[in-house]
Amino acid sequence: MQHHFPTLDTAGLDLVQQQRQKVLRNTYWLLALSLLPTVLGAWLGLSTGITRGLSGGLGLIVFMVGAFGFMFAIEKTKHSAMGVAVLLGFTFFMGLMLSRLIAMVLGFKNGSELIMTAFAGTAGVFVVMASLATVIKRDLSGLGKWLFVGVIVLLVGSVINVFIGSTAGMLAISTAAIAIFSIYMLYDIKQIIDGGETNYISATLSLYLDVYNVFQSLLALLGIFGGERD
Repeated sequence: MQHHFPTLDTAGLDLVQQQRQKVLRNTYWLLALSLLPTVLGAWLGLSTGITRGLSGGLGLIVFMVGAFGFMFAIEKTKHSAMGVAVLLGFTFFMGLMLSRLIAMVLGFKNGSELIMTAFAGTAGVFVVMASLATVIKRDLSGLGKWLFVGVIVLLVGSVINVFIGSTAGMLAISTAAIAIFSIYMLYDIKQIIDGGETNYISATLSLYLDVYNVFQSLLALLGIFGGERD
């Protein structure tokens, strides 16, 4: 007696593969596009000084409310064109929030070099993780919960450090953030390749947060270690 098991034929597999490639391609395009409002937001923050007063607890509240509000809105609109607009609004807001750190780094004699170094370093990490994601055959979905726990610990540490203002704390948090979000990049890209993430707006949000956090943490570390005063 023959058993007929349902199998995906080659054409079906090709179709699945094409679909995943399309999500990945759209994600990369939208990620590149999302950097424009980020730069615009950072420039606006720098030129107007609008975020200068957002230090300590107030800055934290504005950031948390804004970021989580936008993320909630992105999740709600991710199946429509509106999702792209909300995502770009979010990246503008994140650029605005980044302007305080950029202003601080630009206060150093070699500030603009440090910013370029952080940008090049972040791009390097992204290229390495994107390449790794295409060659690693293992399923990495089990990493998700560990990375999530890591992010929660980071968040708690960051909130505490806002009030303590410890440089050593800042160093530890920035170093841990670079490690966690670099691995998160690998995880998020692998999820798209393996079909675990099929919505390119959600995928872009995840990758954007990875890139943003690596850049911000690298910049903070470079500012602490490499900042030259006049």
